[in-house]
Amino acid sequence: MSDLSQIVKAYDVRGTVPDQWDERVAEALGAALTRVLDEAGEPDGAVLIAHDMRATGPGLAAAFADGVRAEGRAVIELGLASTDMLYYASGALGLPGAMFTASHNPAQYNGIKMCRSGARPIGQDSGLADIRARAQALLDAGTRPAAASPAPVDRRDLLPDYAAHLRKLVDLSAIRPLKVVVDAGNGMGGYTVPSVLGDAALPALPLEIVPLYFELDGTFPNHEANPLDPRNLVDLQRAVVTHSADLGLAFDGDADRCFVIDERGEPVSPSAITALVAARELAKHPGSTVIHNLITSRAVPEIIREHGGVPVVARVGHSFIKAEMARTNAIFGGEHSAHYYFRDFWFADTGMLAAMHTLAALGEQSQPLSLLASGYERYVASGEINSTVTDQEARVAAVRAAYPQAEADELDGLTLRFPDGAWFNLRASNTEPLLRLNVEGPTEERMTSLRDEVLERVRR
Repeated sequence: MSDLSQIVKAYDVRGTVPDQWDERVAEALGAALTRVLDEAGEPDGAVLIAHDMRATGPGLAAAFADGVRAEGRAVIELGLASTDMLYYASGALGLPGAMFTASHNPAQYNGIKMCRSGARPIGQDSGLADIRARAQALLDAGTRPAAASPAPVDRRDLLPDYAAHLRKLVDLSAIRPLKVVVDAGNGMGGYTVPSVLGDAALPALPLEIVPLYFELDGTFPNHEANPLDPRNLVDLQRAVVTHSADLGLAFDGDADRCFVIDERGEPVSPSAITALVAARELAKHPGSTVIHNLITSRAVPEIIREHGGVPVVARVGHSFIKAEMARTNAIFGGEHSAHYYFRDFWFADTGMLAAMHTLAALGEQSQPLSLLASGYERYVASGEINSTVTDQEARVAAVRAAYPQAEADELDGLTLRFPDGAWFNLRASNTEPLLRLNVEGPTEERMTSLRDEVLERVRR
């Protein structure tokens, strides 16, 4: 009997297949989602269902569709898609959706990201806990949703429409010629990048794309599709230098995140990309609000203000970012994990649109990316460092006690700020016995010193 508390996380469903969940569980979750949508007054209509390149995706998606149809809602099958393609479909068609993906996780994992119509997120506090409870009840009772006449299934290919929509949001037609190495990691970027940046059906762009690992393969034979791990960027960094490219782009498995490499083969921090895109969006929409999470560089709110915007900080996680964007009608939002959110994209995240903004910013002037990005990278960051601990609260309390004079903030974990501009955030994982540390300082020496001090207290 499946224990759904093991796989239903704060923002999505995620677990190994078939030992943690299987098609029977997927069917129960499909029925549960439909009941929650019905009771919430979501307008009658189909549920969009898509999957990434993982081998278990088609079977799980089909079972989920059976659960939806048994409860009386029709299904529109999108087939292969990136997560932001699913969000596009949900926004453009005004329908709820379910994306089968485990994002950057290893091959044995799969999961579901669900949304209401208009790409509105479904998280623990916005329906996911209710979906889990209803699906668990179905599984515990040993019953399966059934209908005398299941609702119909339609199949649609929205890749051309998705590509055309993104092209309308960022015009790349007049930029200088750029050579771009793209590492899709055998994930969905290999499916979407050719259509968005090189589709013969759309006007040609002045881009030379050098593809790395565009073959869709959910076993990830070359490296995991997780650009947050520096080991997975090595091939792209080497290729950018070898091909004398202007930049490199790395997508995660479901292609909703994008990491950027400059012409020297050096990573450009997601905070710098957040600031760069924010400046571009504020040029079009002066005075707008921009959301950033509390782990992005302090340069981000500084640059937002310098460009006439209003920075608003939010907790880490897409459901918090999207909720705050909707509340403030923010034009853009960015996270340290390379999730980028756009009002013009239904407040949803899309790595592809962030990549296009980066290409446009680089192609509209003559300097190399390293020089362009340096204007947005003012401080030195540690990156996220995980420590395995069994007494998370006690360790955080010990760290807090060690810095009584620091300015404290507990919006999301513990953030301490110092008069010289240095700061750190220490927060507990929701799913593992980990404390996650991010440190930033005005110099390499200050960051390193503070990082080592805090880690010594965390791991004592």
